[in-house]
Amino acid sequence: MLRIDIVSIVPEIFHSPFSNSIIKKAMNKGIIDIYVHDLRKYGLGKRKNVDDYPYGGGSGMVIRIEPVYQCFSKLLSERDYDEKIFMSPDGKLFSQKYAQDLIDKKNIIILCGRYKGIDQRIRENLISKEISIGNYILSGGELAAAVVVESMVRLLPGVIQNKDSILTDSFQKKYFIAPPIYTRPVIYKGWAVPKILLSGHHKKIKDWLDKKSIKFKQKSDF
Repeated sequence: MLRIDIVSIVPEIFHSPFSNSIIKKAMNKGIIDIYVHDLRKYGLGKRKNVDDYPYGGGSGMVIRIEPVYQCFSKLLSERDYDEKIFMSPDGKLFSQKYAQDLIDKKNIIILCGRYKGIDQRIRENLISKEISIGNYILSGGELAAAVVVESMVRLLPGVIQNKDSILTDSFQKKYFIAPPIYTRPVIYKGWAVPKILLSGHHKKIKDWLDKKSIKFKQKSDF
């Protein structure tokens, strides 16, 4: 069974995505265990502070190293972790291949940043991998972590019954996007399904689908 421990100062963000759809299904079937840990429980002082001003000046607040170290120490005292991941805008761009690699792990920690970021010493000493889901900024790493978890969970055996559906997903075949798909009705407001898909000629249909698979290129239109 794959276990994922997520560390966040706003754990309630995960309630909706983890209480619905395939993630909830996978948890109910015992395929995956997901635990969300409130970093504030490891905060400093009566107010359980987890952040402070950055040395050297500048705007924004920074997550301190002590709460993260204490949380990680507790988790690491209970089990070994294959990966200790930090969701970061300057991390390695997440991919379908890496999602596939991660499901072969047994235990994973995901740390979600907030504010201006986290103390660099956390990244240098406690983290084994840094992941980005794109070249843009969110208020924190929670939504990005949920994206990573969702992409992993759907690949786990027993989550999606139709295995062929997964094998034909975009990016499952390296660098390719899945071809266009259609369903009933055959014609709607004058817009018709391509005749080849209605022909019943399996080889010609397969050839058409293969040709329509688009080789992925990173777009920069935005």
